[in-house]
Amino acid sequence: MPAPRVGLFATCLTDTFFPSTARAVVRLLERLGCDVHFPMDQTCCGQMHYNTGYRDEARPLAAKYAQVFAGFDAIVAPSGSCGGMVREIHPELHGTSDAFARTYELSEFIVDVLGVTDVGAYFPHRVTYHPTCHSLRMLGVGDKPLRLLRAVRGLDLAELPEAESCCGFGGTFAVKNADTSTAMLGDKMRCVLNTGAEVLCAGDNSCLMHIGGGLSRLRTGVRTVHLAEILASTEEEPWAPTP
Repeated sequence: MPAPRVGLFATCLTDTFFPSTARAVVRLLERLGCDVHFPMDQTCCGQMHYNTGYRDEARPLAAKYAQVFAGFDAIVAPSGSCGGMVREIHPELHGTSDAFARTYELSEFIVDVLGVTDVGAYFPHRVTYHPTCHSLRMLGVGDKPLRLLRAVRGLDLAELPEAESCCGFGGTFAVKNADTSTAMLGDKMRCVLNTGAEVLCAGDNSCLMHIGGGLSRLRTGVRTVHLAEILASTEEEPWAPTP
C-alpha cells in the first residue's frame, strides 16, 4: 500500500514564529509512513480577516488554499484553529473542495486516519494539556491528544483543572478586550501552576504563545511545547528546548 501523500499546512503563526513545530510534524508523519510535502505557495487561511469582519477579503484566500492543496490524500495542520477555519468556514466562502474536506488537525489525522495512538515517542517530563477552543468546540477532537500523550514513554500526564476554559487569546479578542483577556489568562495560569507540570502542551501555537508569555513574565519556569514536538521526540532524537 503506497504511503499517503500528505500536504503540510503549517499556518502563518507557526511558519513565522514556531518553525520547530512544523519541522516536528514532518519528522513525526514521516516516521509514521507518510509522504509529506510543504507547498511553497500556501498562504494565510483568512481566519484573521473573517473573524474581524473582512469576509470578502478572506474569499480569495480560501480559493488559494483549495488550489494549492488540491491532489493530496490529506492535509494536516498543527492547529485546531486554522484547521477549523478551513474545514468549517472555507466551504461557506468558496464552495465545496476536496482540499477542505481532507484537512485534519494533527491529532485527529494520527488517530482517526492513520489509526495510531502510540507514535513511539519519548518525553520524560511532567506535562499538562490545554485543549484549545477551536479543536474542542469546532473540530471536536475530544480526547485524541490525551490518548496520544498517554502512550508517550516517560511522560507524566497531569490533569489540568478547568481544562475546557478558554485561555483568553481568541486572536483579535486579546487586543480588543485586553483586560478581559488578561483576567482569563490569569485563571488559566493558576490552573497550570496547580498541576506542578514542567511543560504545558497544546495543539495551537497561538494559545501557547499567549499562555507562555504570561508564564514567562512571572518567571514560573513552566515551558510551553506544541503537541507535535512532544510526539516527534524519541530517545534517539530527544526534544531540545528553544533557547
